Amino acid sequence: MPPNLSHHPIILFDGVCNLCNQWVQFVIKRDSRALFRFASLQSDTAGTLLSQHNYEHPPLQSVILLMNGNLYTESTAILHIVRRLRGPIQLMACFRVVPAFIRNQLYRFIARNRYKWFGKQTSCMLPTPETKM
Repeated sequence: MPPNLSHHPIILFDGVCNLCNQWVQFVIKRDSRALFRFASLQSDTAGTLLSQHNYEHPPLQSVILLMNGNLYTESTAILHIVRRLRGPIQLMACFRVVPAFIRNQLYRFIARNRYKWFGKQTSCMLPTPETKM
C-alpha cells in the first residue's frame, strides 16, 4: 500500500452488485472528510490486500473494511463505516451492542438475496481518482 494512503480506511466491495455500488455512493456523499478509499473485490488491489491479511473466506459475500491494520467484515464493517460518516446515519453504530452473530444473520440474508432484489451490473464501478485505492 502506498505510504500516503496508509492512514485511510479502505472499503472493499462487490463491484458488480447494485446494492453495494449504491452503498459506496451513499458513503462517499457522507464522507465529508474524504476518509475512505474504495476498491472492488474483483480487483487485483483487493486480492493483494486480502492476501496480506490472510483472508481466505469467499470475499464476494461481504463488504470488507481494512482499517488501522485490522480487517472487518459483514455487519461489523458496516457499523465501523457509519460511525465515521457525518449525519444521522452515525446512530446506526449503536447496533454494535447487538451480538455479531445476530447482526450477521440479517447481513447474510441480505447478501444472499442482493442480486435478486437489486440486480447486478456487467462490469465494476470505477472509483474516482480521489476515492480509488
